[in-house]
Amino acid sequence: MKAVPAWLVFTVLRVLMFAVPFVLLLVLGIEGWLAALLAAVIGLCLSYIFLRTPRDTVARGLYEVRHREKEPVHPDAESEDAAVDRAEAGAPQSGQSPTAP
Repeated sequence: MKAVPAWLVFTVLRVLMFAVPFVLLLVLGIEGWLAALLAAVIGLCLSYIFLRTPRDTVARGLYEVRHREKEPVHPDAESEDAAVDRAEAGAPQSGQSPTAP
């Protein structure tokens, strides 16, 4: 079974931490805009307190992707480098004339 990506778990939990208080506040009869504002603050506080591990996992994954040791090679760069190498191999050495008798 394939593991669920950390960013997906974190996102679902964050949405739930907003949606559950929002629905509860609406059921209690609070106006929609005020319920949304309060649910956002409640969700922020809950996620800050309870989601440290998933947040750190997502941050670590983003850092690793951003700071890879080996830079990915673009396919065009490989073909351009090969063309330059072929041109340099066919070029005369320095100090030699291009047309030798």
